[in-house]
Formats: sequence, C-alpha cells, structure tokens
Amino acid sequence: MVAVGERELVRQQLDELHAKYGGYGEDEVVSYYPEDAPEEQRHLFGLAGTNIDGTQWQAGDCSVPFPLHSVSKVFTYGLALEDNGAEATLARVGVEPSGDPFNSITFDEVHHRPHNPMINAGALVAANLVKGRDVDEKVDRILERYRAYSGNPELAVDQRILRAQLRSNDRNLGLCYVMRSLGMITGDVDEVVETYLSACSITVTAADLSVMGATLAKGGVNPVTGERAVAREHVRDIVSVMMTCGMYDAAGQWANEVGIPAKSGVSGDIVCVLPRYFGFGVYSPGLDVHGNSVRGVALCRELSETFGLHVFADPADSRFGRVAQPTAE
Repeated sequence: MVAVGERELVRQQLDELHAKYGGYGEDEVVSYYPEDAPEEQRHLFGLAGTNIDGTQWQAGDCSVPFPLHSVSKVFTYGLALEDNGAEATLARVGVEPSGDPFNSITFDEVHHRPHNPMINAGALVAANLVKGRDVDEKVDRILERYRAYSGNPELAVDQRILRAQLRSNDRNLGLCYVMRSLGMITGDVDEVVETYLSACSITVTAADLSVMGATLAKGGVNPVTGERAVAREHVRDIVSVMMTCGMYDAAGQWANEVGIPAKSGVSGDIVCVLPRYFGFGVYSPGLDVHGNSVRGVALCRELSETFGLHVFADPADSRFGRVAQPTAE
C-alpha cells in the first residue's frame, strides 16, 4: 500500500513534470495526429500514473480520448500468445528489433517471419493469430481483453477512425498480400487488416493507458479491479518485446538510454511499464521523426535520468516517490 506521504510526493512530482514539459519541444515537432487537428488540440498533454496497489495520479488532459493506434500492438500480441502459446507464436512472429521504420516491408529471412509484433508486419500476424470465427468475434475478444486491462467497460472501437484508416490502407494491404504469398499469414487479407485496424481504433484516455501499463506491471492482474487480463506466464514476453522493440526504429537507443519498457503510437500516446511497481500513460500529439510523442519521450527520459527508473538502475538511485514507510507501532 502506498503511504500517504508517498502519494503526495508522487502527485507533486508528476505535477512538476507536467508543468515543466507543458511548453516543451515545439521546435522538435515534425507532425501531429491527426494532421488537420485544430490548434487547441495540438497542445493537449495528459500524464497519468497507476501504482500496482491501484493508487492513481493524473496531471493535465487525462480524460481526453484518443485512438490507441500502435500501442494496441502490445495487447493484441498478449492475446495471440494466450490463444496459441509462446512457442507457436514465436514461430510466426519474432522478437528481434528490426532497425527499420514501423511500416517497412522487410522480414526476418532466416526464420521466415516478421521481425517483431511491435511493427506493422508483426502486428498483422498477431491479429491473424487471434482466434475467432470472423472479424466481429475477433474484435469482440480483443475489446473484452482491452477492457480487462484498463478496467473500463466502456472502451469501444471508434468507427469514424476505423473507416478513415480503411480508406488509406494500401500499405497494410500490400504487406498482407506479400506475407500471405510467403505463407506468413493465412485466410482473408481484408479480415486480417480490419481486425488489426479495429484494435488500433479503440479509444482510451491517458488514465486508462496508465492502468493498462500497471496491469502488466502487476503480472497481468488489473490493480484497480483485481481482474486477470493476461496469464502471468505471458507477461514477461510482452514486457520484454516492449523494452527492445516498442519505440519504432529508435528502440535500441531507448532501451539503452531510457530503459523503461514502453510502446508508442502516432496518436502521441506512450504506455510505460515498470514491473512490480508502476504503469504510466502519456498523451501529447506532437510527434518527432520516428513518430513518437516529443513531450512523452522527453518526460520518459527524465523519469529514467532524474528519477532513476531505468529498469537496470540501482534501486537505491530511485527518487520517484519512495518516502520512508511509517513503522508499525
């Protein structure tokens, strides 16, 4: 249980981080999602953290909904692992960083599979691995699982966003046709793509995202509801691939310098997992050249460098919360 003093200290630290980065990085932004977002939406910035005991902190625009986009890849991969097992899933999609942009048409030629499930090719395979009679059943299962991760029964696919993605979807269709010709996916290409894009179009808030991260941090159990969202045996695989592959083609540098398992999306969202401790959700739509949130990346760097939250840092270096617990009488 988080002590009262630590709750207040974390609240103060997150408020200070939100204030510090609220006006950060305007000259580093190269794009926004959506590209035609009005000016007042371009400056939205939400930061939420959830401890594994269920305590939550929010700063800024934490109730603004946005589509998960590529962050969905984390949770669909978890469902693919549960439906098929780790060995069978690994046979279809690897866990190696590709070093290429997220939408590259490149594969692991040695093992005859996409490099990892955090890029589009691998995420399409993961969607193909989700069990169900048709698209509707697969998407219903994905939604059910995402609701378990977030503790929010209202999560839904934004049909407007889904339709827009389906209209500009040539590259994913092309990826699927190439992969089907190579035996990497099976079945109807349109169904695979619609399943994948439906997951990308599920809308959440920064607060939801922090609970989803905390669920992974707690070994697959939602710390707010107590519901198991994913089997413990698969959590290690999910968080490991986040650490090494979650930040597009900047993933290796991220693992070395920041050292926080994370996954980003072009909405400007980032989910972070600090195993056995915390989940973070960040939302800020200004993107860098890699498609990562400029504010979100800077904030995560500070969590690592200033607050000592790199997963390989000495625990004694952590200055995030961590006030002394009161002694029992």
